[in-house]
Order: sequence, then structure tokens, then C-alpha cells
Amino acid sequence: MNFRHFAHAAYRIVTAERVGPTIFDLCDELLLTPSPSVGDAHLRRFYKTALSNVVLRPILSRAGLPQLRDEARFCTLQDALRATRDEATPDWRAIGRPLAELLDEFPQPHPKPSSVPASSETVSLERVDGIIRGCAAHLLGSFEANGFIPAYAAFNLLGDPDVRGDDLLVALDGLNARTYKNATLLFNLARVFLLANPHVAALLNPPWRGLAEPMWAPVQIRHRAAYYDAFFAEALMDYLDSGLASPDAVKSARNAIGGMLEFCLDTSRERVRLPNGGKEFDVVTALVPPPHCRMSRFFWKLKSDLGFGLYVPDCDTTACSFSAATQFGTKHPLLDQPLLDFYAAHQIGHQNTHHPATVSINDNIDFDGAVVTWIANLAGDKPFGNDVDPTLNLDVLEVSFRNHERWQIVENPQRLETLRRIIRFQDRLADTGAFANPRSHIYYLPELYCAYFGRCYAAFRALPEPKRKALDPNGSFEMIRRQVLAYVQDELLAAEINVFDAALALLALAKLGAEPASFAPALACMDRSVGEGGRRAPFKAYEWNKMKTPTRILVGGPEVTSAFVLSALVHARKLMKK
Repeated sequence: MNFRHFAHAAYRIVTAERVGPTIFDLCDELLLTPSPSVGDAHLRRFYKTALSNVVLRPILSRAGLPQLRDEARFCTLQDALRATRDEATPDWRAIGRPLAELLDEFPQPHPKPSSVPASSETVSLERVDGIIRGCAAHLLGSFEANGFIPAYAAFNLLGDPDVRGDDLLVALDGLNARTYKNATLLFNLARVFLLANPHVAALLNPPWRGLAEPMWAPVQIRHRAAYYDAFFAEALMDYLDSGLASPDAVKSARNAIGGMLEFCLDTSRERVRLPNGGKEFDVVTALVPPPHCRMSRFFWKLKSDLGFGLYVPDCDTTACSFSAATQFGTKHPLLDQPLLDFYAAHQIGHQNTHHPATVSINDNIDFDGAVVTWIANLAGDKPFGNDVDPTLNLDVLEVSFRNHERWQIVENPQRLETLRRIIRFQDRLADTGAFANPRSHIYYLPELYCAYFGRCYAAFRALPEPKRKALDPNGSFEMIRRQVLAYVQDELLAAEINVFDAALALLALAKLGAEPASFAPALACMDRSVGEGGRRAPFKAYEWNKMKTPTRILVGGPEVTSAFVLSALVHARKLMKK
């Protein structure tokens, strides 16, 4: 990711011969005509804003697609776009089929970091303490400067390697909002032109070190959401638990945690109705509207213009918000709700008959027992359809373990069965090795699953032994622990990593009680990486979570990296001191 790479890619783009029609040859006639009253106005607006803008047009105008020299294929694709624009109820599978065929002609592999020899570097406890304090100062300084700790979102037009032709058709079928279907169609159309032109792709998506993708994109949308606030609150609680905070830092951290939890449980609170019985619950919404989301007017309008104007609550944000509040000892009436009763109504193969997984692009895993992601609001809106994510289900387990007494889980047969079904779902993921396959995950990388399993395992081990046996009579947690440790030690840390990979690996190792000797590669990477963020942050921004539709949208930020490094080092430090 240096100037030389970009200069070389730009030179190759300018000097290379165009190999076929461009996306503008295909779309301008249909979507930039001076008659906006014809057809779907959003499709036109999306094309003009997201693809035919002053930044991308000069780049994409050099990206030809040789397959479209075939006049029949060119016309078939134009007919599909015309149907998308003009039909009131399009046949999305028919529309997507010619594009799906093109996608499959450009297979896109996941990055595979090269193997590296085992690190012999050592990092002292004093150095660890210094990095922890530096990360904490970054987070607290960001909160003081902004009134919150931001995260950032960026679009990756190359899309996700897991979304192939059939997956595109599943997504077009399963997403609910037409605007979201439009965005998925056009983003994947642009993706084909990029994949056919490696030099253009290299300019927009340069290679990187490790697994987690750096967020170098020049357009990043800064915003606030309850999921992020719950995460940052947990990181600052880890800082308080380390004993390294000065009295002033303790006061600042507690103030920041209190403010973020208030944002989670009050500002982001939303009432919804159970799909199967009409009972109402208070949950936490994914993204509240301005001014609370702290997004600029420009970006909020851009987001709305692109079709992402409506967000609804989700099971993950709710679980993480409840968990952070529980850990901080918050007394809030929201926490008294037996949340497992709500999750049971969203659990595949259990009480869920109204919210199936419709965007099943990770159908390589068995969904039975898993809780789906999205929650319909009171108006019945659910624009993203629904999907199943393994890491989300770890968060449901973790918050349930922390609230087992309050919600009387073991004492209630239905709640106990709900949790056992999720544990069996996780058991199958580990037993088959599917947890290590990027395709199994909707919003995360396998390495983050490992870190979050460590978080879940620690909460499970804190339960009294009789409750552990009641919840997990078959010893699934110990089996999953062995599988996750083997993946982290033998695969993740045996290859080239960046600081974000290192933080997630170390968090998993520390939470799962690995030997401190196994921490060496992660600690060495963190130590070498301090300062890579320049004057404003200890570290760069990396991919924390993502969406695979409508394209690969990465979320992260330098503060996110600092928070993961802080938490990983705090938990590793406890074992190192022993």
C-alpha cells in the first residue's frame, strides 16, 4: 500500500488497451436518460451516485469486459437492467441470471498469507503495559474530542469472494427492500468489470499483509452505533480491570462507559413485537437516525440516496449491549426482560416460523438451532431479509451466561432448550471445521469468531459447575476450545499476520487459557506495529466486521484496533504475570 503501487497501477490503467464495452456503454443509455419519470427512480439515482460519479467514472471507463463484445450477451444484460428499471414486480432471479453467469467466469480467491517461521522475539511486561496505556489514552482522547468513539464504514467494490453467481441470485431473492436489491445488482455489475481488469482492481483494492483487510479507502463514513459503543465499553472495562489506569483515567473511563451504555439502552432502544405471539420487547436498534448516529448530513443523505435509509434492530447489537451493561453492573429495567424468550422466536427449527433465513449465502453450514440476525420493527420492516451468522450466536450465548440467574435459564425448560440448541449449532461448526471457512460467516472473519468464542468460553467457565453441566452435558465447549486453539496456533499464527490478526489471535489464546509461550508471535507483531497509525493513533484501521451485500462493506477504525489490542494485552498480561 505505497505510492509506488498506486503509481504503477494507474500507469497500467492508462496505457492498457480497452478490451470490450464498459459499464457506461452498457448502462448510460438506460440509467442516465433525461426522463427520470420512466421506471425506478432509485435505480437511476444509485447508478449516478455510486458508480457514475466524478471519482469512479474515469477509472471504470478504462475497464472493458471482453465477454460483452458478444452482442447477444450485451443485449441480454441490457434487457435485465431495463426490466429492473421498468417492472413493478421484477423477476429478480431472471434479472440476475446473466450477471451471475458472468460472475462465475471470474473466480475470486480469499487472500492466503504465506507461512512464516515461528517468532523468537520476546516482549517485556513493561512494554505490554506501555502499549495498553497508549491504546487507552487513544480511546479516552477520542471520546473526549468527539463525545463518542467513532467507527468507520467503507465500500469495497471488488465484493466478497464468497458471493458467487448462485449467491447473488439468493441475495436478490432474499433481500426485502427493492432499493437494497437495486444496490446489490449494480454493485455486482461493477464488480464484474473490475475483476476482468486486474490493474483497475489493484488501484481500488491493493494487496495487504495478513487476513484482516486494512481500511485504506479514501471515502470512509464516520458514525456511531450501539454495537460499537458496547464493544468500546467492554474494552475500557478491561482497562479498568488491568489496574494500570491512573485515578484521572479511571474517572474518565467510567464516565465514557456510562455514556456509551446510556446510548445503547436508552438512545438506541426500540420496541418490537414477537413474531409468533404479539408480546412486545425492548431491543436495541442497529443504527439510529441523526443526530444520534453522529453522521454528517452529507453522508446521511448519501446513505439514504443509495438505499440504506432504514435500519432495524438486530439480535447481535441487542446481545452485546445487554452484556456490556451487565458487566458494568448497570441497573436498568431493560435487562430484566428474559431475552431468551425473544431469541427463541428467532431461532431456526425451534419457535421461529415467521423469520426464516432468506439470504442463505453461507448454506455450507447447517442453520438448525441458530438465531437469525434481523428483527422486524413495529411497522413490519425488515429491509435486509434475514441471515444466520455464527459469531452472533456466540454473543447470544455469552449474554445468556452472564444473566443466567436473572433470567432463570437452567430452571426454565424452554430457555434451557433454546441455549442447548445454539450450543449444538456451534458444536457442528467446530466438529466439521466449518468455523475456519470464511464462507461460513456473514459479518466476520474466522479469526474474529475465535476471539469471540474465547469471550463466550470465559463467561461459560464463570458459571457454577452444575449449571455448566446442565447447559452442556456433552462437553461441546471443551471440544470447540480444542479446535479453536488448534486453528489459532497452527494456522493463523503460523502465517503472516498484521496487528489486527495478532490482537484477535491473542484474545482467543488468553481467554481460552493457552500457555503464555504461545503468545510470542502475536505479541511480537503488536510490538513491531506500534506507531503505524501515525500521529493520531497507535495503529491503523482494519476490517472488524463487514456486510457481503450489497457489496463488501467494511467497518472498523483506528480506535477499533486500539480497543482489540488493549483487551488482548490485558487478558494476556494476567497469564504472563502468573
